[in-house]
Amino acid sequence: MKNAVNWFEIPVKDFDKAKEFYETILGKEMQVMEMAGMKSAFFAADLQNGIGGCIVQSQGYEPSMKGSLIYLNGGEDLSGPLSKVEAAGGEVLLPKTSIGANGFMAHFKDCEGNKVGLHSEK
Repeated sequence: MKNAVNWFEIPVKDFDKAKEFYETILGKEMQVMEMAGMKSAFFAADLQNGIGGCIVQSQGYEPSMKGSLIYLNGGEDLSGPLSKVEAAGGEVLLPKTSIGANGFMAHFKDCEGNKVGLHSEK
């Protein structure tokens, strides 16, 4: 086993709004797929060498500020995506914070009400 996490899903109610939110803050287009009653949009990922994930709209998926906290890749410097959160309809909960030799982190509430983190080396 290479990583403790293989895949993650962020629940959404307003699929199109959430897709636009994440595409805006991360600056990457998300690919949409529907199957088995689930509508998903996938974050950019190298699935051969890393971890992937998506937003999901489906019965039983509820956005939440509680529970697991997922950290998305904030790129070279998470200041870029973090600066787009509020204009895209979210809220910065924890500004860019140093975690020493491990880089930087931040928390935000997305447009659906999920608490999500960002991480970067700078």
